[in-house]
Amino acid sequence: MIQSNSFSYDSLKDSDYQEIHQCFSQKTTLDLIHWAYHTFGDDLVYSCSFGAESMVLIDLIYKVEPKAKLVFLDTDFHFRETYQLIEKVKEIYPELNIEFIKPELTPTEQAKEYGDKLWETNPDLCCQIRKIDPLKKVLSNTRAWISGLRRDQSPLRAGTNFVNKDDKFQSIKICPLIYWTWDEIWDYIKAHHLPYNELHNHHFPSIGCTYCTIPTTNHADSRAGRWAGQTKTECGLHY
Repeated sequence: MIQSNSFSYDSLKDSDYQEIHQCFSQKTTLDLIHWAYHTFGDDLVYSCSFGAESMVLIDLIYKVEPKAKLVFLDTDFHFRETYQLIEKVKEIYPELNIEFIKPELTPTEQAKEYGDKLWETNPDLCCQIRKIDPLKKVLSNTRAWISGLRRDQSPLRAGTNFVNKDDKFQSIKICPLIYWTWDEIWDYIKAHHLPYNELHNHHFPSIGCTYCTIPTTNHADSRAGRWAGQTKTECGLHY
């Protein structure tokens, strides 16, 4: 296993990423999280959406690093239930450092510059302004970030490894839950009595912005309720 406290986007070769992935294929999720915080320390941030996977990761991370830094990309368009869940998380995990990251443009400024309902006329640009650019600014000051991606969420995510070279943000992306199933996520939530977004009880497997998320009964595709009626299935943070 590669041992280094100076890992960076530029310092690791493709073979290094594969070696790390193979190593953690034989270890537990907590082992990977321990390694991540030992290796990157304050240079590690968790970009948290507060979905079901997020609640599992928050609980696991808190066992390793109670004062971990979480960033929430506050697009200004999230559901009321999402904001309510964040307040519950603050109560249960009081030491966590949760930072709300806002876009450069307010919704009013965005509408003035690009027109009303940009999420309908150009959803990729809307995601760029309200999600991708804000996260890029955050990650410019860190070496690595944690994501809750799982391989069975979509075909695009099927090739995700535990540790990934993130060319979009020139960072290292760590994904501890890649082999967890949807049922295993919920088994953990129920076993540990974790809070979760109430919208999950109303056929919202994946929860994003209000304008781009609808309930779905398509159990085979957890992303089916996102950008319904469009070919878009990702906000662009990962693909």
